[in-house]
Amino acid sequence: MAKVVTIPVPDIGEFNEVEIIEVLVQPGDRVDVEDSLITLESDKASMDIPSPHAGTVKKVLLKAGEKVSKGSDILELEMAGEGAEGDSSQSSPKDKEKDKGEAPKKDSGQDEAKAGKSAPKPASHNGDVDQRCQLLVLGSGPGGYTAAFRAADLGMEVIMVERYPVIGGVCLNVGCIPSKALLHAAQVVEEAEDFERHGISFGKPEIDLKKLAGYKDGVVNKLTMGLKHLAKQRKVTVVQGVGRFTSPNTLAVSSDDGEQVIGFEQAIVAVGSRPVHLPSFPWDDERVMDSTGALELRDIPGRLLVVGGGIIGLEMACVYDALGSKVTVCELSSDLMPGADRDLVKPLEKRIKGRYENIFTGTKVTAAEATDDGIRVSFEGGKAPDQDTFDRVLVAVGRLPNGGGIEAEAAGLEVDEHGFIKVDKQMRTNVSHIFAIGDVVGGPMLAHKATHEGKVAAEVASGEKSHFDARAIPSVAYTHPEVAWMGLTETEAKKQGIEYTKGVFPWAASGRAISVGGDSGLTKLLLDEHDRVIGAGIVGPNAGELIAEATLALEMGADVEDLGLTVHPHPTLSETVGFAAEVAHGSITDILPPKKK
Repeated sequence: MAKVVTIPVPDIGEFNEVEIIEVLVQPGDRVDVEDSLITLESDKASMDIPSPHAGTVKKVLLKAGEKVSKGSDILELEMAGEGAEGDSSQSSPKDKEKDKGEAPKKDSGQDEAKAGKSAPKPASHNGDVDQRCQLLVLGSGPGGYTAAFRAADLGMEVIMVERYPVIGGVCLNVGCIPSKALLHAAQVVEEAEDFERHGISFGKPEIDLKKLAGYKDGVVNKLTMGLKHLAKQRKVTVVQGVGRFTSPNTLAVSSDDGEQVIGFEQAIVAVGSRPVHLPSFPWDDERVMDSTGALELRDIPGRLLVVGGGIIGLEMACVYDALGSKVTVCELSSDLMPGADRDLVKPLEKRIKGRYENIFTGTKVTAAEATDDGIRVSFEGGKAPDQDTFDRVLVAVGRLPNGGGIEAEAAGLEVDEHGFIKVDKQMRTNVSHIFAIGDVVGGPMLAHKATHEGKVAAEVASGEKSHFDARAIPSVAYTHPEVAWMGLTETEAKKQGIEYTKGVFPWAASGRAISVGGDSGLTKLLLDEHDRVIGAGIVGPNAGELIAEATLALEMGADVEDLGLTVHPHPTLSETVGFAAEVAHGSITDILPPKKK
């Protein structure tokens, strides 16, 4: 008689009560080891939960939209023999291969590590070594190049391996930088529109996509060429090719010119992440895009559907809306931008509701089909229609780490079922001379986190005493208006039962905010029982710049008096941080002070 087992959600790190984006199997389906069962989403990070066994699905115990944590039951599986194993390849900024969002495949040694039996047994390299170095950095994104440059400055001989000819990783090439260039262009268009009611009319903008793409690429090229020059100045050797570990001290790098082996004393893994490709979409049709494809500006679609109302999806929605597309946003959660407090998102939501064709929350895309007329999409839930057809669809439901594509088991590295590599405060993996940083180690998938982790890893590898101890990592959505937050949010505080007080300053009382059209914004500070800053949120123009002062206040243990007594220049948006502190302190004069309890 076949054995039936219940498959639970495994350890998913810091994540708790994570929403299910999609259930990928149904009763009667045959699954192999590592086949994806469900897809989860939390803020910017998305992950697939794979099957630890091969067999036939007997019963699915949950559905899309539900929230799960470690130990939640997924399904009942009728066990079969040993599951088939597969392989995965290292992903990169401009990877055109459609990975469909599957979790990385790993060998049986790694399965034993997951079960807590032992770490993967490392391989041995008995062949020749073409180059040697003290420190090898795999990946040249913000975390990777920062680690390489810092280690070189500390006197180490460094080789940095990058899959593509251009260094800079996702952020510089197909992420943070090009998207911000386009968001700036979008802001110019929108400000021109807004000033028509103030007596300055520029007429309808004429969009030259080729020139706009050239502007975006020019920004990217200027930065990447600067990095190339800095690498040369620091005598960091850049090797182009796909890297995979062959032992704890060797890495094979494959390129069009063949394969070479690099021997290293220590290594830093900085391979980043890739967009999730939900399997229900026809990815072989170029009208279906991920964030990388959206930045290529192939055309301005008449109607664009953005699947995913998080930071990435809403940023690209801003760009295409300004360029002239009729935008529809579909978000599975009940609110846009999960992770941010509702009072911060409301000014953005109010603005885009007046501009976008539709915003569907609490809504799931159940199917997408390529037709001659466009991409026909089926919806479920919310106020969405059963079906609608769009000229293009952008899928922006999160990112997956690339830890499963570097043959980490050959080095003895533990990689979990999602592709994350576990590290300690010194960014050290279970292999003492190998470190990992950035998206691949979990936590918020943000470039500014990766750069700080890169410095720590480089310093520890160089023999210095260093560790990653950031008390807060700010998050910013460069939408119009911008939304930024750091530290404790009100949502988290209420959920965890943490007592706090707050000071909120509405930008409608700021002269500078009114003059730049930001009077719907606000600045909010959260305080503990000693009136120290423990969190902050800002919505409005340049919120991403302003959040830094609040982050510094938290790191330094500042209280409301420290911020309120700091003289801010007038008239500026930075004043709103000091005003929010004065509101909490009770000394505000620019608005009526809150009543004392």
